[in-house]
Amino acid sequence: MEEFKEEEIESILYIGREVSVYKIPPLKKNEGHRAQEWGDLGTPLWKGRLRIIERSSGVAIQFEDPTTGELFAKADYDPAKPSVEAVLDSSRYFVVRVEDNGRRAYIGMGFLERTDSFDFNVALQDYTKRWRARMNPSEAQTDQPSPHVPAGPKKDYTLKEGQTFTIAIPGRAKPSGASAGPNLLGGSSNSSGFSSGEGGVPALLPPPPSAPRRR
Repeated sequence: MEEFKEEEIESILYIGREVSVYKIPPLKKNEGHRAQEWGDLGTPLWKGRLRIIERSSGVAIQFEDPTTGELFAKADYDPAKPSVEAVLDSSRYFVVRVEDNGRRAYIGMGFLERTDSFDFNVALQDYTKRWRARMNPSEAQTDQPSPHVPAGPKKDYTLKEGQTFTIAIPGRAKPSGASAGPNLLGGSSNSSGFSSGEGGVPALLPPPPSAPRRR
């Protein structure tokens, strides 16, 4: 029945408990925005809550009254043409493009703490990554082996029955019963059990000297 239609699901990507909004001067030609040009940052135009909300129709940045939830301003966020721009002289202030019934305006926005502005940035970046993966599935990263791991079949380094290897420790004589056997790392083993020099595994370094005892 039509009266039981599913309501649109909302996902909250970020909540800023307290943000300040400022009236900003027009952008100078070929220059970015600077928060120091906004006047007294201690007297903002508005203070309230900011939420980034994801719906099936997209993502919106909403400035709301923290008590009543009344909407002060709203900015739709499209990764293809972002509505948020960082200022040049601070990591806590941004310029946001808001629209209402076809009217467009730019407002300044500031966070009290850098951690808040960092989390705000991360929320937008995470959504942008998901948006790009959805728009270009072929370019989405898939599970691939690490380029730092050598390719090819894995080698079995476990000891087989009757197989031994020896390690030469500086200052100790080689056991009389030791005999050359197959090298687990490939090739024939020498008296130390590990080859040193070109093409082989470097010999084990002696342990560091112990600290002298104080009397």
